[in-house]
Amino acid sequence: MVDVWLSPVSITATSNQLNCGCYSFKKSSYVWRSCHWSLSHSLDYALTMKLKPRHLVYGSVKMDSFSSEADSSEFGLKERENEMSFLDGLELEKPEPVRSRRSRIHFLEERDEDMLSKRLLKLSRLDKLRSASELFDSMRISSLQPNPHACNSFLSCLLRNGDLQRVFTVFDYLSSKENVTGHTYSLLLKAAAEAKGCDSALRMFRELEKDPKHKSHFDVVLYNTVISLCGRVNNVYETERVWRVMNSDGLVGTEVTYSLLICIFVRCGRSELALDAYDEMINNKITPREDAMHAMISAATKEDQWSLALKIFQSMSKPNLVACNALMNSLGKAGKVGLVFKVYSVAKSLGHKPDEYTWNALLTALYKANRYEDVLQLFDMVRSESLCGLNGYLYNTALMSCQKLGCWEKAVKLLYEMEGSGLGVSTSSYNLVISACEKSRQSKVALRVYEHMVQRECKADTFTYLSLVRSCIWGSLWDEVKDILKKVEPDVSLYNAAIHGMCLRREFKFAKELYVEMGEMGLEHPSYDAAKLEETLIV
Repeated sequence: MVDVWLSPVSITATSNQLNCGCYSFKKSSYVWRSCHWSLSHSLDYALTMKLKPRHLVYGSVKMDSFSSEADSSEFGLKERENEMSFLDGLELEKPEPVRSRRSRIHFLEERDEDMLSKRLLKLSRLDKLRSASELFDSMRISSLQPNPHACNSFLSCLLRNGDLQRVFTVFDYLSSKENVTGHTYSLLLKAAAEAKGCDSALRMFRELEKDPKHKSHFDVVLYNTVISLCGRVNNVYETERVWRVMNSDGLVGTEVTYSLLICIFVRCGRSELALDAYDEMINNKITPREDAMHAMISAATKEDQWSLALKIFQSMSKPNLVACNALMNSLGKAGKVGLVFKVYSVAKSLGHKPDEYTWNALLTALYKANRYEDVLQLFDMVRSESLCGLNGYLYNTALMSCQKLGCWEKAVKLLYEMEGSGLGVSTSSYNLVISACEKSRQSKVALRVYEHMVQRECKADTFTYLSLVRSCIWGSLWDEVKDILKKVEPDVSLYNAAIHGMCLRREFKFAKELYVEMGEMGLEHPSYDAAKLEETLIV
């Protein structure tokens, strides 16, 4: 006797059961369900599958279920050994067993591919990975093709959920059906970068480039992805190559393309390439983004194109403090003090708090304009009001002004202040103080600063000894000059400076002794005071 009852279930099939339709038939302990929709079509289709009976127990009811004899791969596709060679280098982690990952196969009543594609798109966007996978697999089994947009959204869903192995498998299937776009390749490269790193993804891209079948699908979106991968590893050479290839293919970049190019080139120190990319962007009538304009100000200032930097700055809605500092520094080096302080006023009006780079740009601008007293006055204001943390650059700018003005007392005071603040005092800082003493004819003070420098284990250089020699000559400390020359390795510049200074002070006797000593050491004699030395050599 066969019992019949109504069961409101849709037609589905999984690895361990088969449910069809809304009429169910019970015979003995086995349950068979047939489908109410198009029985002549659906049952014929279901019976073509190789079904394996399995016994399951639900409560006290024992039922038979069926699983399809699919291939071991998720899509029932055998591994193609000779195709997709660009995936060969990817060794992913061993995936979980297929049985635990096998999704349910639904025998779809809806046969409209557009409608099903919309469903797949919505599920993928909602990040419902399991439902999207079941729908995609069901469409594949039913020989239905989702549109490329839906497929790309499904790949993005897989990528977000970290199912990298299946991304490659899905791409393999889509490529075999020629159902791919440039965005599909972009998602593939992102998955490769997540699996094996950006360098591996770039190698895959180069392999794809070699195949015209794949390259015919390349678009700007894909090139943007590749350029972004280059930027992650600061591969400026590959970035430039991809950019040139994109142009040779007749593709015009977007604002994203040029923002990536400019930022990567500036970060890698290739300001000239950043300027070329900016010019191309302007010629293509593409409005630069804020990040590109910030980077361009840095590139323009490094190439001493302060007028371009100022033009970009004026077109920005709200430049950040870094851009303001870079522009002020460039304008300061060009001697445009008025423009520097105008940019400073703009930065203040935008709510930016000046930092040490801001004050250094202002001090440098004043120094370049030979306004040394203003430099010291501004430095004293910054220090007294604690407007920022003082660093070595600020102190050195003040010391350079002291050196120009010959303010040796202030220079010595700033030097000891640097040491007391815990800042590392460099050789150039000591040289500036010694040079200030030289200019003010404070020879003994210069020697004491040098001795203090040696005590602090700061190594002197050629400029240190040159300043000391000249200072001692102006102070008529001839023995000290000889001692200095004996302490250091034979140096032509030091002997030349000593002989020249002694000739100016008409100390020809000492000059002659140094001249003979130079000859004994094989050092070349200076030609500019040869006439004076000839007079001293006549006995």
